[in-house]
Amino acid sequence: MKNGRQGEGGDDQVIELKALAAVLTKGQIADYFGISETTLRAIESRQPEVSDAYKKGRVKQISDMGSNLVKLATDGNVAANIFYLK
Repeated sequence: MKNGRQGEGGDDQVIELKALAAVLTKGQIADYFGISETTLRAIESRQPEVSDAYKKGRVKQISDMGSNLVKLATDGNVAANIFYLK
């Protein structure tokens, strides 16, 4: 999102955004790329692949964490069981 027009990025940046989405908020991602959160949201509107990459990055992380929690719970981790049931 640093290349070309402000907010226009290549495939590498979309891949990078997907990885960052697993651990950062949109505001933090915007800071990382040196743009405002408003600009990032405008890019998402203009380039559906950016929005999709963000969503997929978030979903993958949530899925991975959920799977880890279930594994811990089924392995007998009491704290994981309690957290899972809440």
